[in-house]
Amino acid sequence: MNTMFQFAIANIQEMVLFFDETGRITFANKRACDLLEFDDIVEECTVADIFPAEFPMENGKLSGEYVFGDELHDMNAYRRNRTCFPVVAKILEVPGEEGHYCVMGYDATEQVYLKKRHERAQQEVEDALKVRSEFIANVTHELRTPVNGILGNTKVLVEIEEDREKKKLLSLIERGCADMNSIINNILDFSKLDAGKFTLEIREFNFRELIEYVQSMHKNKIYEKGLDFIVNVSPDIPEILVGDELRIVQILNNLLSNATKFTSVGRIVLEVVRTAQMNGRMELFFMVTDTGIGIDKAGQDKLFKSFSQVDASISRRFGGTGLGLNISKQLVELMGGNIQVESEPGRGSMFSFHIWVDLPGEHAQEMMDSESVSTANFSSFRSEDADRVWMFGTKENEDEIHKKMSKLILSVEMDNWEKAEMFMDTVRKLIESGPEDVRKAGLRLKMAVQKGDYDKTVKAFDTLKELLP
Repeated sequence: MNTMFQFAIANIQEMVLFFDETGRITFANKRACDLLEFDDIVEECTVADIFPAEFPMENGKLSGEYVFGDELHDMNAYRRNRTCFPVVAKILEVPGEEGHYCVMGYDATEQVYLKKRHERAQQEVEDALKVRSEFIANVTHELRTPVNGILGNTKVLVEIEEDREKKKLLSLIERGCADMNSIINNILDFSKLDAGKFTLEIREFNFRELIEYVQSMHKNKIYEKGLDFIVNVSPDIPEILVGDELRIVQILNNLLSNATKFTSVGRIVLEVVRTAQMNGRMELFFMVTDTGIGIDKAGQDKLFKSFSQVDASISRRFGGTGLGLNISKQLVELMGGNIQVESEPGRGSMFSFHIWVDLPGEHAQEMMDSESVSTANFSSFRSEDADRVWMFGTKENEDEIHKKMSKLILSVEMDNWEKAEMFMDTVRKLIESGPEDVRKAGLRLKMAVQKGDYDKTVKAFDTLKELLP
C-alpha cells in the first residue's frame, strides 16, 4: 500500500513538496521537478528558494505565519533560472509528524491569463457602452436642438398664416417635429435602460389629474378618426399616490398611440382598477382595449423586443422605431409589474399591465388601520355562515361561487346581459379575497360581460372556472 501511495504521489499532475520547519525539502514529486526545472529539488534548494514570499527564513528556520488546511493560496513559484509563474496551492501539516509540512498546488498560468483576458474584455465592453451612451446623448441633444427650432418657428407661422393650404402644410411639419422628438426621447430612454442607468423619479402626484391629462392628449386624434374613447377609473383608487408620474404617462401614451394608430373603426377603452394593497403599497391594473387590426400569435411574440415590428408592412404603413413597447415593458418591470397582450387578427387587442405605487404616509396608515379593523371584525364573526360565504376558499364560498357562475352563464346564453352583469358583480365580490390570478380572471370576465361580447365572455368564463377550487 505504501509503494502504491508513493507511486500515486510521484505521478499526479499537481506539484507536491514536503519540507520541515528549517525549510529543507524532504520530498518533491516528478511534476514539481518538471515545473520548477530542477534535476533534484531535494538536493539543490529549500522551500524558501521556491516560495520566498510565502516562506521567509529567520535564524535558520521558517518565520512566516500560515493558514493550514483546504484554503487555497495564490502564490508565485520560482524556477531554477529565477523566473516565476503563478501557483494555486494548499499548505498542509503532515499528520503525526510535528514540524513537517506539505505544499500541494498546480500551475495557474493559463487560469491567470484567462482571468486577465476576461477582465480586459469586460473593461472594453464597459468602455464601449460608455462611449455609446455618450454618443447617443450627444447626438440626441444635437438633433433635438434643430428640431425644436423648426417646431417653434412652425408654431409661430401656423398662428399668423391665413392661407388654408399653407396652414395645412405647416401643421404637417409641426406634427412631424413632434414625432421626431418622440423618437429622439425613445432612443435616449432605451440607451439609459440598456446601460442600467435609468432611475425612477418617485414623488407624490394626483392620479385623477394624470388620467385627465392622458385623456386630453389623445381624445382629439381618436375623435378625428371617428372612434369612441371610453375611460373608466375605479372609484376606490385614492386621488393622491406616490410613484413616477411621468413614466406612467409615457406607458399610457405609448399604448393609446398604438391603439389609435391601428384602429380605424370602433372604440378605444382605457380602464384602471385597484387589484391589491399591502404595507402601504397599492397595485394598479391598467387595460387599453381597441377594436383595431389585431395581432396574430407570431406577431405577439415580437411585440416587446427592441427594434421589432410585427412585420415589415406594419413599419412601412404606420412607421415607428419598434422601441416604444420594449421601453414600456422595461418601465413596467422597474415599477414591480409586467405587461401582456391579448389579441386576435381582425378582432382588436387588449394591452394590460400592473404596477405598484406607494400611498402617502397618512393615507397609507388610514387604509391599513381600516383593513385591520375590517379584519378584526371579520374574525369576530367568522363563525357565522354569512361571513364564511365571503371568505374565499371555504366550502360555503365555493358553493356560492358555483351557483352564481351557473346563473351567470345561463343569463349569457339567454342573451340577458343585464342579469349577467348582476351575477358577475356578485362573483367578483365572492372572489375578492382570492389569489391574484383568480381576481384578474374575474376582472376580465366582468369586462367581457360589460361589452356584451359572447365569445370573449365564454372564453373568460372557462378561464375563471379552471382557476376556481
